Amino acid sequence: MNENELRSGMVRITKKLDELGLNRGASGNLSARYGEGMLITPSGMGAEGLTEDDIVFVHMDGSARGRWQPSSEWLFHRDILAQRGEVGAVVHTHSIAATALACLRRDIPPFHYMIALVGGDTIRCANYATFGTQELSNNALHALRDRKACLLANHGMIATGIDLAEAFRITVEVETLSEMYLRALQAGEPVLLSAQEFQDAQQRFAGYGQAAERKQR
Repeated sequence: MNENELRSGMVRITKKLDELGLNRGASGNLSARYGEGMLITPSGMGAEGLTEDDIVFVHMDGSARGRWQPSSEWLFHRDILAQRGEVGAVVHTHSIAATALACLRRDIPPFHYMIALVGGDTIRCANYATFGTQELSNNALHALRDRKACLLANHGMIATGIDLAEAFRITVEVETLSEMYLRALQAGEPVLLSAQEFQDAQQRFAGYGQAAERKQR
């Protein structure tokens, strides 16, 4: 994508997150890798009225180009993109179910096989740190090791992807799993998949999706 296409995609996904209730008001932010830096949503601005011109470009050294300040969480966006070469986009939300679990400071265990989409048998909860700090970024990177998503203690969640579309899909999936886990906890203690059962699910996911289906035809 060129810069204009990325900016349009970011505005579109910001509005979809708002429409789905995954972010409300000015909460949350998202970024996309571009050139020698990243494009990121501006600080303190929600989906309503957001335009392509509001998106801010941030160099890897932290200097910014744009008419607004970048999101206060630009540090962990920058650090994830710098350390994870396969990641092309990062979405951060304060979605209700994921944030509720984050406030309990609980990892999401292998209660459902769809957790395999995130890259491992758990969705980790990063240790708490003040928003916008290097400590929070470090904690997030630790929780994201070999994973596409994590919770942030008493804060929200982060989802990553090779592009904006995948990061958005992972965001929706993590919120769905979070809601299912919370409901299961209300009824009792969920039965977790065994290591072998989860491994079998992971192997099945190796061919999951439309691309694999087309290849077989």
